[in-house]
Amino acid sequence: MIQLTPRAAEHVKSMLSKRGHGIGLRLGTHKAGCTGFMYDFDYADEIDDGDLVFDSQDVKVVVSKELMEQLDGSEIDYVTTNALNKGFEIMNPNAKEMCGCGESFHV
Repeated sequence: MIQLTPRAAEHVKSMLSKRGHGIGLRLGTHKAGCTGFMYDFDYADEIDDGDLVFDSQDVKVVVSKELMEQLDGSEIDYVTTNALNKGFEIMNPNAKEMCGCGESFHV
């Protein structure tokens, strides 16, 4: 299961509204960074056969089935660290190690 905090859900709803279309948030990963993987965030415009869909805070979160071993149980928040830095932050119980800057993880 993947969950959004209320702040993250409101941000996704706002972005989808501004964009004018889309069904939710697509969460993924790719190999990068100093510890192995980085998170990918994108609009979900469709659901593929290999996807799982989680409804959280009235927002759909779409994740490829093959990534669930890395992402299952994660919670996505939207945080503001200062006037210039805003973005999604993931609390991932499967991450065994994070890099010092918090941008990449290892499972």
